[in-house]
Amino acid sequence: MARGENNVRYAQAPPTKAASAVYVTLVAQVLSLGSLVIFEAVRGRRLAAQLAAFGGRPHGADAEAVVGAVTVFAVLVMLVAGTTVAAAIAYLTWLVRARQVNDLSAPSRPVLTAWLVPGLNLVAPPVFVDEVWRGSHPQIDRRVRWLALLGAWWVSWLATLVLVGSRLFESSPGDLTGIGVPELACLSLAALLCAATVRKITDIQRHPAPLAAVQPVRPLVPPAPESAPLGQTG
Repeated sequence: MARGENNVRYAQAPPTKAASAVYVTLVAQVLSLGSLVIFEAVRGRRLAAQLAAFGGRPHGADAEAVVGAVTVFAVLVMLVAGTTVAAAIAYLTWLVRARQVNDLSAPSRPVLTAWLVPGLNLVAPPVFVDEVWRGSHPQIDRRVRWLALLGAWWVSWLATLVLVGSRLFESSPGDLTGIGVPELACLSLAALLCAATVRKITDIQRHPAPLAAVQPVRPLVPPAPESAPLGQTG
């Protein structure tokens, strides 16, 4: 890669602020879910029993005993939903900008499609992230470790979706949401690994490897054979 090409590729600054937003929103998501899990463990079963006794609509003097707990539960649920949406927006913003560091003309629509289309969003996101990593021209010997990190993140994220989804669709009268420590632990691991992938790519784009340590790019068209000088034959 020529020096001029390297300057063009990094004409757009690496998305360090977008990466910081990802870290903050991921921490907020884990903390909000942790608060909900603690509330469920301390108050959840008793509150669910009280709501069942009131038919789901507390009224009268007895309602004062549960209205505060219901309010806290509703706020915690909204916090989990809000921080999840915020983390998704922050991550997509970072991913779009990281792709544009490698290619200023990279559109954002394929990234949104990969994450929002059902079915496709189970496979395509890590492919896009790996594309950004390769486009950042990392050092040659980092490929295996990167794939291990990327795979661990995506497996833990899918496991989180399965655990949380199965809890929410289970009809257990003794619980509010049923989400507990296993779901929190799985989400925490997924968030940690997600942040690690974001940091890896952002660091590579901030401090590109020397050209000698970068995986060489093979030309699409082989060079034409040199012509022999006049009077000489091959």
